[in-house]
Amino acid sequence: MRTFGEFDQNLTATYRLQFHKGFTFHDGARITGYLRDLGISHVYASPILTARAGSMHGYDVVDFGHINPELGGEAGLAVLVEALHGAGLGLIIDIVPNHMAVGGADNPCWLDLLEKGQGSRFADFFDVDFYAPATPGKVLVPFLGGPYGEVLRSGDLALKPRPENGRHAVYYHEHCFPLREESQAEIQSRGIDSFSAPDRLHALLEAQHFRLASWRTANDLINYRRFFDITSLAAIRMERAETFDIVHEVPLRLYEQGWIDGLRVDHIDGLTDPRGYCESLNKALLQRRAARPQDRRGAPYIIVENILASNERMPDWPVAGTTGYDFMNEVSAVQHDNAGAQKLGALWREISGRSEDFEDEESLARRELLARSFDGQFEAAIDALYRCRTQLGADRDLTRNSVVRAVQSVISHMRVYRSYAIGGAANPGAGPYLEAAFDAAAREAGADEDALLLVRSIMNNKSPHPDFAEAIRRFNQLTAPVAAKAVEDTAFYRYGRLLSRNDVGFNAAVFGMDFNEFHHRMADRAANLPHSLLATATHDHKRGEDVRARLAILSEIPDLWIDRCREWSALNASFREAGFHAADEQMLYQMIVGAWPLELNPAALPNLREFADRLVQWQQKALREGKLRSSWLAPNTQYEHVAETFTRGVLDNDRSRTFVASVADFVEKIASAGLANALTQTALRCLAPGVPDLYRGSELWDFTLVDPDNRRPVDFDLRVELLAEAERGDLRSGAVKQKLIQTLLQLRRREPDLFAFGDYQAITVNKTPAVEVLAFRRRHGGRTLVAAMALRVGALLFGSERLVPPPEVWGDARLNVEQAKYRNVWGEADLFPGQSLASIFAHTPVAVWIGEA
Repeated sequence: MRTFGEFDQNLTATYRLQFHKGFTFHDGARITGYLRDLGISHVYASPILTARAGSMHGYDVVDFGHINPELGGEAGLAVLVEALHGAGLGLIIDIVPNHMAVGGADNPCWLDLLEKGQGSRFADFFDVDFYAPATPGKVLVPFLGGPYGEVLRSGDLALKPRPENGRHAVYYHEHCFPLREESQAEIQSRGIDSFSAPDRLHALLEAQHFRLASWRTANDLINYRRFFDITSLAAIRMERAETFDIVHEVPLRLYEQGWIDGLRVDHIDGLTDPRGYCESLNKALLQRRAARPQDRRGAPYIIVENILASNERMPDWPVAGTTGYDFMNEVSAVQHDNAGAQKLGALWREISGRSEDFEDEESLARRELLARSFDGQFEAAIDALYRCRTQLGADRDLTRNSVVRAVQSVISHMRVYRSYAIGGAANPGAGPYLEAAFDAAAREAGADEDALLLVRSIMNNKSPHPDFAEAIRRFNQLTAPVAAKAVEDTAFYRYGRLLSRNDVGFNAAVFGMDFNEFHHRMADRAANLPHSLLATATHDHKRGEDVRARLAILSEIPDLWIDRCREWSALNASFREAGFHAADEQMLYQMIVGAWPLELNPAALPNLREFADRLVQWQQKALREGKLRSSWLAPNTQYEHVAETFTRGVLDNDRSRTFVASVADFVEKIASAGLANALTQTALRCLAPGVPDLYRGSELWDFTLVDPDNRRPVDFDLRVELLAEAERGDLRSGAVKQKLIQTLLQLRRREPDLFAFGDYQAITVNKTPAVEVLAFRRRHGGRTLVAAMALRVGALLFGSERLVPPPEVWGDARLNVEQAKYRNVWGEADLFPGQSLASIFAHTPVAVWIGEA
């Protein structure tokens, strides 16, 4: 079990807040009382260091040395911390050790690099390949809006002094490109006007430590590593001690001051050595622990954004766990009925003309993205791998192109972000998932065994030679962004069997999970990761948690859904312009049904138009991410217009009254089952081993779409008002979900040891009813929690307003508990041995009890 001390009892639940100029530290301070009353123990904040002006998320840091003035700066943070501590709450902050925002004129580290090149103290801070053939000794800066020659002649490049120091730079709109020392002297002697001619300006630019280029060259020629394929986010070398110190100076100081209690680490899979990084971070925090205020000397809490494959285990790093995508996937999977997979897959194959097997879609996307978005990074990795051949005694006839084909094949078969191999004697090797990819690549027709053997040998090599460390690093830091872009940002937008199984950290190839597997995973979590976060909604989710909960119902009623889709397709033929693809139409129907607000009345035209606006925004992003009929690189605005016209047409109640009424009717028929799913999902997050995390605003019904929709302002006044009401509230308002959260989080606060250290055991039902029941107990120190939930009730509740099936459905099934009596926490009544499920689930799909072991 990974335990790290006193925080175990104090940390009971986190609440994610997204800070930006429209929601500052002062705004956060005003809701601390509400968060306390809800049952939260710690605010979990988005990045707070200085980010690009106007940033809505904070992951585009430009200055690691200061707290973002748009959020309130250090003085504003002090106000938030005082309010939190006054309410008995703590603070965990998000940090970004993988990259910085570049371009523009606001990152002094980047500007110093451009000005001084390899002589800059930041030459090794950023991950730049100064030996790339296209830009030897320089940094490629692909920020021009058009071809270099055209921009040069257009007059859009301006030579002028920098306002902060008077030194000259070339400006292009918001971008600043500082000139080297020798050029400063030349400008002083000749005058700025002498460089106004394109040829003279070109000569000046050619003498710099950077090369200006069109943004379209980035994927092919870029010689600095990026965050995924985002040119304006440049990766940094966190394995260097100086880089570590620069990035962590402020967070470590805040921890020592007692202002923060832990850290969430963004995109740890982008780092060279995640284990080594975690060890350094944990050590640095522990060294400062004794200096913290006497009442805040709990052990530091560290969680990492580590996206795991379906059966991948988190490495044994000195951290509390992950940010919760793995749990989010497990809860979603256990709410899906595998019986619907084949029919929904066949419908998708028929409509889309694509494979119903997600594995096929993933492999294809991996190959495409590797060639389309990461060519420069890929070539650098191939060069590094190929340089190792002589140390391994490879045959001289082994060609570079054969290594290219081998790596392409291996990456297409990988089902994890990366291996955790590192250079040197401590190398743990490729690991089982990369080894499986090597085996799959070897089975391909025409596989080059010698090239595969070379790459495999490198990844498993323990030689101290720096070439091996470099090759392993470049391979790992290539596969992680390829996985993210190919799966999350491509295949998930191409594959539409059921969109509720397509989300960050999910394995879309796995449709549903049986209860035994779920119980096994929760027991393992209790034993090994008892303090990992439990998330069901995040700032990165593709669909709100209650959208997924509602769409999961379709897995239980595939025939009804298929019939309705065919009916709608025929009904909407008049809105379908030539070329609009049936696959995009099918995905749209899922999103309309999944995100349809409970309060939406088809006759309320302004609300219907607002819903259409949100869907159009999602649709454009989905089309561009899918890269089949449009893309971010080359937007097909004509097709996007066709898709938007269809969406707005079918959601126009004046022109499409029959369809809108049919959708409203269908949503009404599955709404109760969807809400039942939402409540069981909520209860599992609050009761499972780990620390429940709530995404801002999701304590009420969460029918949001992908960002920026899921980052819209939250009405905290409404939430405060609903929480103050004594009753559980009506279903439509979401107050029942909020009350469930409050009840269970306050239980966690009263029973900290039980939830921090309790085991997890499945409870069986003595007779299988028509409804599936997920039940378990958690025990520690003489205290026992028992929980039972009705799952997969969609078919039984279709058309009903109840949250649970009627009593006759349950028969004489009973819960197998031996304890004499458990006190009711949520549900109908206290629990006695032999109590019937019909009485347990008379009104609610969730029942929770507490008692003595």
